[in-house]
Amino acid sequence: MSTMNWVDVLSADELPTDDVMGLAVAGRDIAIYTVSDAVYATDNICTHGQARLCDGFLDGHEIECPLHQGKFDVRDGQPLCEPVTEALRSYPVKVEGGRVYLQLD
Repeated sequence: MSTMNWVDVLSADELPTDDVMGLAVAGRDIAIYTVSDAVYATDNICTHGQARLCDGFLDGHEIECPLHQGKFDVRDGQPLCEPVTEALRSYPVKVEGGRVYLQLD
């Protein structure tokens, strides 16, 4: 992987603790999750109902959409229950030197 593809998005100190937050990164609406000190990132808009997932409920590796209670696995964006059937795009994340980086390409 080329380091050219990694985008610096925030300080590691700004990460939520076992929670989700939304970020605007390079024109994209991204959700950043921390689960037991691991960091994950997906698109922030539910594939079913145009709701922002950062307004949903994070339970372990599952994010629940605030609109229709569909759930996704934050590790890979896969849908876990109806009404969601389409996966979220997920992004590789690395934490290095106190910064959080996403690979968008």
